[in-house]
Amino acid sequence: MPKKHLFLSSCAVGLFASSVMPSQASAQDPVKVASERAMDEDDGAIIVTARRRDEALQDVPISITSIGGESLEKSQISKPEALAARVPTLNIAVGGSGSGGQLSLRGIGSSNVSAAFDSAVALDFDGIVVSSMRLVQAGFFDVAQIDVLKGPQSLYFGKSATAGVVSIRSADPTSSFEAGLRGSYEFEEKGYTAEGYVSGPISDSLGYRIAVRYNKVDELYFNAAPNVANPYRGEENLNIRGTLEFEPSDSFKFNIKANYVGHRNDGEVRHTQIFCGPNGVADPLVLLGGAVVVPAGYDCNAFDNTFWLPDSAPQLSRKGPPGMDNNGGVPFNETDIYLLRARADIGLSDSLSLALVTGYFDFESRGQDFYGYGGVFGVGTDLNHNRTEQFTQEVRFSSDNDGPLNWLLGGFYERRSILFEAAQNAVNISFLAPDPVTGSTFDWRRLHFTKTDAFSLFGNLLVEPTDRIELSAGVRYTKEEKVNRIEVPYVHAVLSRPPFNFLRSGFQSPQIRFDDENFSPEISVKYEVSNNAQVYAVYKKGFKSGGIDNSALPSSGLSAIVASGDYSRLMFDSETAEGFEIGLKSTLAQNRLRLNVSLFNYVFSDLQIQSFDPVAIQYSTSNAGELRSRGGDIDLSWRAPVDGLTLSAAVAYTDAEFTDTYISNAGVDLNGRAAPRAPKWSGNVSFDWNLPVGDNLKLSLFGLANYSGSYFADATTLNDYVQNDYVTLDANISIGAPDDRWRLSLIGNNLTDKIYVNQASGRPFRQALIGDDLALTQNRGRQVFVELAFKY
Repeated sequence: MPKKHLFLSSCAVGLFASSVMPSQASAQDPVKVASERAMDEDDGAIIVTARRRDEALQDVPISITSIGGESLEKSQISKPEALAARVPTLNIAVGGSGSGGQLSLRGIGSSNVSAAFDSAVALDFDGIVVSSMRLVQAGFFDVAQIDVLKGPQSLYFGKSATAGVVSIRSADPTSSFEAGLRGSYEFEEKGYTAEGYVSGPISDSLGYRIAVRYNKVDELYFNAAPNVANPYRGEENLNIRGTLEFEPSDSFKFNIKANYVGHRNDGEVRHTQIFCGPNGVADPLVLLGGAVVVPAGYDCNAFDNTFWLPDSAPQLSRKGPPGMDNNGGVPFNETDIYLLRARADIGLSDSLSLALVTGYFDFESRGQDFYGYGGVFGVGTDLNHNRTEQFTQEVRFSSDNDGPLNWLLGGFYERRSILFEAAQNAVNISFLAPDPVTGSTFDWRRLHFTKTDAFSLFGNLLVEPTDRIELSAGVRYTKEEKVNRIEVPYVHAVLSRPPFNFLRSGFQSPQIRFDDENFSPEISVKYEVSNNAQVYAVYKKGFKSGGIDNSALPSSGLSAIVASGDYSRLMFDSETAEGFEIGLKSTLAQNRLRLNVSLFNYVFSDLQIQSFDPVAIQYSTSNAGELRSRGGDIDLSWRAPVDGLTLSAAVAYTDAEFTDTYISNAGVDLNGRAAPRAPKWSGNVSFDWNLPVGDNLKLSLFGLANYSGSYFADATTLNDYVQNDYVTLDANISIGAPDDRWRLSLIGNNLTDKIYVNQASGRPFRQALIGDDLALTQNRGRQVFVELAFKY
């Protein structure tokens, strides 16, 4: 949807709202309420909107971890992957091409190569669920609160939330003028960040907030491959957000946010090491059936934070495919994201309100890297261009009665278009000769166009028959239609002939259609045991639509599909979840102690999995028959008798395993094996201590230890790579003014420099039945910051 149309839509929302607003009632702003109450030491209340209403964290029958903006700022948590240490069972990693990121909760999620389908853990930005995991590359800033909702959340957040939601809410305009500025330098990666905001009123009814963040990292990691353009790969990020809030009366508020994210780096592969496998030998790269063998250049030390990522071989970098520039064979990535959100909250009467939420998401990325990883020169080129445009509109009516019955009724519409374009060297045929027709040294160029129309209706009834009992029942109906088209404008002429038999240049597929519909109910009961404790039980179903695989290559496999005319072989089924959760939420010891406990058991049917074949150099999308995730969580927070000291702990037990036949891409039945990225035990302990130093200074100390048990890092065989259990340590110390007018901090994340594996897959161009090297996606190492911050 063009940006001018979104602007007109937003204006229309505002005009419509102004025409119908009465003079009474109010629509609360959840972010403002949260920011005002989250740090209230009298009641410790944290406000969340997990059920699209403003509710205290302790009143919601959902397992939630909530992190305030001050905590994020103090600990330099500006990247989603840094959240993993704060939320047990949450696994976040930044990848290269494909989806660009990976999120999983309680052992359920998607890999960072899964560009064919949405993540099972939804990303919600200011009320807009976005489809692209590339946002985990960009990070976040000027945040009011982050809520991590565990378990299926389809009723209130819609599709793509079968495992949970990471909800990020940015700060809003303030009632009086405020300004802040902070700058930091990071010693290990030699990076610096400058961030600032101004916020305040323009008039009695109009407020603004402008926030900017710039980050540059010179040595994200060291690339030991010889003669590369960038021995130290770095990155650069620019975030800009503007917010306007118009509130002429208690019954009407209009808030619009405009975001820009610019991300640049020296290649798409991030923190990927090569593990030499059980035989301990660095395997050569085998191309063209053994006609070309490229020696491995890397050593077998996969945990020294030194990487081996060669630039392109000269034979493969001379000329890009028709219509694409290959940047002279130098790795690069450029990403631009525009996200606009307009929200109108309208009080239609004292007990009835209307919320209109309009979203527009425009993502475009271009990049190149070489997925042979470890040869003495780069092979396996991936030159890609991805573009996603998404328009969403949500309408919600909700009641706010004093009586025992309240309700919510809403509708949602999404239109999304995705271009997934890639030129690749998977065969590397130009080692023999360039294309005789175009002179290109690439194997092919392919484009997948996908258009999606999704529509849903949802509603919820909330009944309180007594002061201590709450019953809630709701359902969401979703209908989704997808249309996919494949174009292959260029294939190397040699590959179109026997024995390869690839598609010929100029191929265009017919429209490939997929549609599905689903009902996702949710029922909960909550009983208030006392004024400070309640128990709850919830039954839920979740849904994530299937679709058409966009990883199909113009190889002989696709040629056979084209010849048969049966494109259903490219489709994958929808993913569903069903199960229950029971829990206890309590606030004890005069509100000084918060103890929350939950037990869960969910079954995921047709779990969507994308895997990589390191010999055929082919991704495949499939559905696992059934996966069960069950376990429990304990969260504890205690404001100790010592002034200013808060102690916290969280423990999670997760038993997630395949419970039905699932034949992986390696031909192995994984039935009975544990799910990937699902440690049995995980948890953390932390302290946060603020204490005065004389009359004019405040000292703040923070420490956190995060533990993860061992887990499989892939879903291929019964003996995939296992990440052993590990512990990471974070800490910071700061000195500043008691009113936080200024603060000087020393911050350390992952202080012991512990390197662990988020995901594993076979290293491309392995020799069949012999090669066993693996590509390991890892975390960032130790980071040490010094930061100076001012507020006015």
